Amino acid sequence: MDFLMTDQQRLIIETIRRFVQDEIVPLEAHLDPDAFELPEEEFDRLVGMVKEMGFWNLSVPTEFGGPGLDLVTLTLAAEEMSQHRAGLYAPCYHVFGHGGLAQLYEANEDQRQRYLLPLIRGEKHAFFALTEPSGGSDPARAIRTTAVRDGDHWVLNGTKVFISGADQADFGLVFARSDPAQGRAGITCFIVDSDTPGFRVRRIIHVLRSTEYPCEIEFDECRVPECNVLGEVNKGFTIANDRLTRNRIPYAAGSIGVAVAAQRMAIRWAKQRETFGDLLAHRQAIQWMIVDNEIDLRTSRWLTLEAASKADCGEPFRFETAMAKVVATEAAGRVVDRAIQVHGGLGVTKDLPLERWYRELRIRRIGEGPSEVQRIIMARDLLY
Repeated sequence: MDFLMTDQQRLIIETIRRFVQDEIVPLEAHLDPDAFELPEEEFDRLVGMVKEMGFWNLSVPTEFGGPGLDLVTLTLAAEEMSQHRAGLYAPCYHVFGHGGLAQLYEANEDQRQRYLLPLIRGEKHAFFALTEPSGGSDPARAIRTTAVRDGDHWVLNGTKVFISGADQADFGLVFARSDPAQGRAGITCFIVDSDTPGFRVRRIIHVLRSTEYPCEIEFDECRVPECNVLGEVNKGFTIANDRLTRNRIPYAAGSIGVAVAAQRMAIRWAKQRETFGDLLAHRQAIQWMIVDNEIDLRTSRWLTLEAASKADCGEPFRFETAMAKVVATEAAGRVVDRAIQVHGGLGVTKDLPLERWYRELRIRRIGEGPSEVQRIIMARDLLY
């Protein structure tokens, strides 16, 4: 495994880094500290710049009009895109494109035309509905939303929770139990339009984030046509699991990105802040915090790049992905916590982005599979 970037990777990363520092960070000085979106005119301007650079939808495969970048490059890019105040959950405020739900790459031609391509072009918005009140970490057994065939339709009944963007989406991917006698072999994925009778966003769930709250969705005799089954009947869990495993790698990289920015801030502050007649940088307690931050950062980055490299090479990467997700999300939380300590009282004010990162990073240890579940995955591979 070679950690040296290629010339192409270096160009991509340096371009994104300049874009974040020259275009995104200055705009945030004029936004609410918890802003999740840019003003429309600024968003449109930056999207135009991104498209002109040829950086629109970097994660989209070539067959759907994207550049088809490898996962290592996307991981490096994800780390750079998150290095600003809103970067953890709105990297660059999505001006680089959403890339579409990766599960939709399994769509047939009709579904591609109606859903995938409009999503990639930014004409439609979508949600991903897997988690339920009965649980999210073990969807194969926790899913209780039912799908019953009725002629050329399926009738959905049940509830989903913690679904981001459902209140503003045009459609979503919904996983329901189509065979009650089976576990993971009895789940089907459906493409559900938001204006379908029986579909209802029941409430907004307030969480640690100050904006862009997830939703609870209710399905009440919601009829979905057979042509909106994604993939094969009873094979939906495979679609969900394979893509989620791969997505945890850039998810980990995004966590590393805000930690990199926090470390940069801590070093800068330590080199200028004086206490008791000397710089913080000369205090051993501060030096050790900075060093521990760097250990956390480099360990997280190497593990995450190893997972991405194995995935690109076609090797098994489930264990490496689980480890990267655990280490990166937990380490990033420690880094930001130490950076706050270095800044003292200033660190917990909304004048700096540290307090927002601190809150949002706590979610990352649960989202995309809790740390405990990732440890279970690793234990199974080691022991059985």
